[in-house]
Amino acid sequence: MKEITKEEIILASGSPRRKELMAQAGIIFKIHVADIDESKIDPGMDPEKYVCLLSKIKAEAVAANYPDAWTIGADTIVAVDDTILGKPDGFRQAVAMLSRLNNREHNVFTAFTITRPNSDDMVTTAVNTRVRFKQLSGDEINWYAATQEPYDKAGGYGIQGIGAFLVQEICGSYTNVVGLPVCELIQTLASLGAISFKEAK
Repeated sequence: MKEITKEEIILASGSPRRKELMAQAGIIFKIHVADIDESKIDPGMDPEKYVCLLSKIKAEAVAANYPDAWTIGADTIVAVDDTILGKPDGFRQAVAMLSRLNNREHNVFTAFTITRPNSDDMVTTAVNTRVRFKQLSGDEINWYAATQEPYDKAGGYGIQGIGAFLVQEICGSYTNVVGLPVCELIQTLASLGAISFKEAK
């Protein structure tokens, strides 16, 4: 695959899904996982503001170690009725989340922050995708909750995995639901000069 990376890029996330999406886009990057305490952020905030704040905190925490590089922090949440659904901590919570999303629409917000300390550049963007679940039976919900797939994913499901069968319709970016809105990310990186589509001479 041809690379589009122009300058050093750091991904402040350990998410295997974000790693895969960036690699598929032809971006060369290093990973430095942000070590922050998300529990200190008020989950009662407006969902979009919440996810933007977390992406900024993650980016800033890692960027301090790479002042000349572009650091990307990102966070994804699921929101229904303006309530943020985190990652379920067990079978019962997974079933409760999936039951709440059953046969209705919810929002998936992913925000990313791109910063380079030595140039004082910082951009934060949030993308919202509307997702509708099909009508699920109790057996389907219990079966999926028992697959172990829900437990490291916001809202308790993974659209790129087994959880694809839950989703009847989406409106907006698919990769945003996976964990990173690739279209918007590439556009922003290019506008900042971090990547280029021109052939190297």
